[in-house]
Amino acid sequence: DFGIETAGGAYTIDQALTAVTDRQLRDIGVTKETMAELVKALLEERKAMEKEVEDAGTFDDLESITIFGGHDKDGLLETVPVTIKKGECVCICGKTGSGKSRLLEDIEYLAWGDSPSGRKLLINGKELSEKERFSLENRFCSYLSQSMNFVMELSCKDFLHQHAFSRGLSCGGDLIEKIMECANSLAGEPLKEEDMITALSGGQSRALMIADIAWLSEAPVVLIDEPENAGIDKDAILKILGEREKMVLISTHDPVTALSCQKRIIIENGGIRKILERTKEEQVLLEELKEQDARLKQIRALIRGGE
Repeated sequence: DFGIETAGGAYTIDQALTAVTDRQLRDIGVTKETMAELVKALLEERKAMEKEVEDAGTFDDLESITIFGGHDKDGLLETVPVTIKKGECVCICGKTGSGKSRLLEDIEYLAWGDSPSGRKLLINGKELSEKERFSLENRFCSYLSQSMNFVMELSCKDFLHQHAFSRGLSCGGDLIEKIMECANSLAGEPLKEEDMITALSGGQSRALMIADIAWLSEAPVVLIDEPENAGIDKDAILKILGEREKMVLISTHDPVTALSCQKRIIIENGGIRKILERTKEEQVLLEELKEQDARLKQIRALIRGGE
């Protein structure tokens, strides 16, 4: 970008350069010939990048993510590679500050040794080129962080329409109704289409975004950072995203959420220490915990209702 404006319309490079004055050229220190070469080289590079991404295809055929090669905060190497397969829901467990969010961020940005953890990611067992990584950012994962705030004054209905439009999707009345129904299955306090998103509570906001991810996002991977902090229905999250065939990774301190996942990644001091598969004994414990959790929900509802 040389900061040079030309009249609107479609021009060849040479035609556009006729509008550039000698003074403008001197100010930026180039000749018309040099500028033409730079613009042509930029266009060729863009075409090559688009072709590379097109040849690589989409993530419709995503079968696995492999995470390896990282280290903890003291530089101790991670010796356990992690492979997550399509349709799996994996829980990330560890103390506060242990590095759970860092692992989610490494996945979101398709890390290749360029994050503080030094981790690398393989997609379907293959390394992505740098151009593929940057071109696929924001399309590979949907990430729901611990803190989020809406800044636009929109109703839930208008927000969903805007989100759908930005993704090139059609969002009719039936789809809006499904998304709102999905959000209300998660949130404690009901949402209505006309509710302003800036007036939603933390739990309502996250419920709306999870429903949005389930029904509008084409990203095959969903990352959720500590959903229990918002007080929404954890079992319903797993059920909804599982039905939408998403690969789900959840950072959590909640034992019910942790044991609801077949696989758990244990993080300590910033490094992956072990991978645990749910045992038969833990399955029995999970059912007991769910009964207790259901009882706590009933008591919580009574207290919130003033009883």
